[in-house]
Parts: sequence; structure tokens; C-alpha cells
Amino acid sequence: MSPSAAELFGHLDAMTDERGLFEHAEFDRPRPEHGYCTDDNARMLVVTSREPDEGVPARLARVALGFVNLAMTSDGTVRNRMTPAGTFSDAPATGDWWGRAMWGLGAAAAHHDDPTVRAVAGTLFDIGGQQRSTWPRAMAFAALGAADLLAVAPDDEIARALLRDAVLTIGLPADHTWCWPEPVLTYANAALAEAVIGAGAALDDERILDDGLAMLGWLLDRWSRRGWLSVTGSEGDVGRGIAMSFDQQPIELSSLADACWRAYTLTSDTRWADGVLAAERWFEGDNDARAVVHHAWNGGAYDGLRRDGVNLNQGAESTLALVSTRQRARSLVGAHG
Repeated sequence: MSPSAAELFGHLDAMTDERGLFEHAEFDRPRPEHGYCTDDNARMLVVTSREPDEGVPARLARVALGFVNLAMTSDGTVRNRMTPAGTFSDAPATGDWWGRAMWGLGAAAAHHDDPTVRAVAGTLFDIGGQQRSTWPRAMAFAALGAADLLAVAPDDEIARALLRDAVLTIGLPADHTWCWPEPVLTYANAALAEAVIGAGAALDDERILDDGLAMLGWLLDRWSRRGWLSVTGSEGDVGRGIAMSFDQQPIELSSLADACWRAYTLTSDTRWADGVLAAERWFEGDNDARAVVHHAWNGGAYDGLRRDGVNLNQGAESTLALVSTRQRARSLVGAHG
């Protein structure tokens, strides 16, 4: 049975005050002393924009949008770190947090139920769209927002230009033996493949779409060789075979579920639906440590999979990854057996 919105968002609700979503937790208790970050609040805007505009998701969406609004400057660069007192402690830039802000804004502008939220998010997206990043993941995250926006506004030239530039920054695989644009797998890997897939579809470029699908297929095959998902851990993967890698982070599974979900909606190939469901099963214990990677009832996810079990802290990033993965799996009910 799919979790209700209250169950899905319960821990995020407990982790969020009037300013934003706290970054860290000790077990299930937020640690306000560590403050907030745009990365997490932007991701919260993504997942809440997928839900009906009511109850807890409605509150969290507006908190998240307000945070991103404060984080973005007039030239489109974004600050990431907010202190417990509510002031930003870093300079605006175009790191991953800029990309995630653009992702959240694009998702809200395209999907949120409230037209006012959509309008505000769209205006901020246009401001942030003035910028570019030299970092492939930052551009990939921004591309996800742009692809969502183009799905409802196909003539949006800001989003279209951002997608074209993102494909160039991410790069394409050199050959089929290491079908990846980077020499090492690091973090949120499948987001690169999803960005290329989304760009190919939105730009109506079959070659780019095929390249993105090839990247995703290679990654899914690499992570599925044990019969369950064994994803790249924090130590990275430079092609040393299929040895287990730790600590494994929930963000790898949510990135994979998102990418497979997008591929499935575009192709109807059940291989990709199976990838989404395998990512959800990872949280339920179908993983290298045979450990459940979420709390039984509060909607929180544990912060990492170790050789000997889990990191019991339930921080924002891991919980957002669980919420996102469950949303993608839930959307397949009735569409895939």
C-alpha cells in the first residue's frame, strides 16, 4: 500500500520550521545548530510540487519556495548556507545548489497546483537561467528543471538554451566499454543520464536521447549485476569491477529512480519501470547489507548504507531521496505490473 502524504512527508515536516528544512538530524531529531541549505530546500520544492496542494506538502512547498527566493540574487547566482539565525554565510555562486534551485523552480513552475506558485517559480527560473556553471552536475540538475518546464512551455527559450548548454557541459560517453562522460562515478550519477535524456526529448534530438538512454542502461546494468542494486559508494568507482562499495547514499537511488521514471515515460520500456521499483526495494532491504534503510513509521530515511548496516541519522538529503523514490514507484502503480 502506498504511504499517505502524512506518512510520506512526516519526517520532513518535523525537520522544517518557518525558515526552511534543516540539513542534519541526530537520529530522528533535527539539529538546528547546523542550519539550512539551498540544496535540500530546492529538492523539497521538487517533491512537494509533485503532490496535491494541500496539507503538509502545501506548507512545505511554500517554505521551500521562499527559501530559494531568498537564496537567489538579482543576477541569478545562488547562496547555499543559511545559519540558524537566518542569514546566509556564503557568497552566491553557481555550484550544485544553483543547479538544484533551478531544478526546484522548473518543477514548481511546471507542476505545482497553485498558479501563483507556478508564476513565482517561473519568474525566478528566468532570473537563474541567466547563469551557467562549469560543473556537470550543477548543469545536470538545472537541466532537469528546464526539461520539466519545456514539457508545459515548449517555446521557453531560456529553458531551451540551458538544455543545449547542459548537454555540452555534461559531455557524452567516449565508448561503450565505459559508457559514461566522466572517468569516475561519484555522486548523484544517474542525474547526468537523466539530464541528457530530458534534453534529447525536449529538444527533439533523437541522437542526444539515445545517448542518454545508453548511459542510463549502462549504469543500471553495472549496478544490477548482483541481482539487486549495488550502487557506487562514497569512495567512488573507477572501473575496478563489481566489488561492493560503501557507504552507499540514498541520493544514488533517488537519482536512478528519477532517471528510470523519465526513461519509462518516454519509451514505455518496462526495463526502466523495473529500475524504479528496484530502487524502492533497496530502501526495503534488497541491498548489499540486507538492511532496511528507512524508519518504520516516520517517513525518515537513514543517512547511508554501511557494510554492517545503516547510519541511523535521518538527515534531509536521505529523507528527500526516500520520498522522491516512493513517489516515482507510486506513479507506476496501474501502469506497470
